[in-house]
Amino acid sequence: MSLAAKLAQGLAELRLELAADAQQRLLDYLALIRKWNKVYNLTAVREEEKMVGHHLLDCLAVVPHVAAPRLVDVGSGAGLPGIPLATALPQSQITLLEASHKKATFLRQAVIELKLANVEVVCERAETWHPQAGFGVVISRAFSGLPEFATAAGHLCAKDGMMAAMKGVYPHEELAQLPPAVKLLNVVPLSVPGLGAQRHLVLMQPA
Repeated sequence: MSLAAKLAQGLAELRLELAADAQQRLLDYLALIRKWNKVYNLTAVREEEKMVGHHLLDCLAVVPHVAAPRLVDVGSGAGLPGIPLATALPQSQITLLEASHKKATFLRQAVIELKLANVEVVCERAETWHPQAGFGVVISRAFSGLPEFATAAGHLCAKDGMMAAMKGVYPHEELAQLPPAVKLLNVVPLSVPGLGAQRHLVLMQPA
């Protein structure tokens, strides 16, 4: 099965409608990761076929839960989940926050090449970055444990905003260690097409 067919099938299983040009943008994004991976070591997953499930569909599975006018991807790395979300949510303004200069360089190039008008890249640490306005959703995929994420990035939330952490198996221990100032809203089990692994989205709100 071609990459395009695999992506289209996955989107259908997620019940997510993406225009043909958006789907092509996602495939172009994978090609960019593969090209830059040789020098920048952006991801341990090397095969584009695996990247469709492990990266694209894994990130797109959270779309129904995180739509907001302004969203920040903390510790964006290769742009995950920020770039797939920006493609699926063109009305949202998305900030990719990445402390590594190398990775931020890749992200800026990707934003230009993929013509993502709704994305900006900020090369800062979450703890020390204080934007003028907070975000409706503060999301992370592989940033850290839940207590560290809440402590480092909680201040980026708007007044009624929420934090969303993408996790594998249900994170019992991490949830037990959440600071008292953090309110757990929900833990959503996710089903990612073609990925034989557990996935959960933890939704929280800093007090």
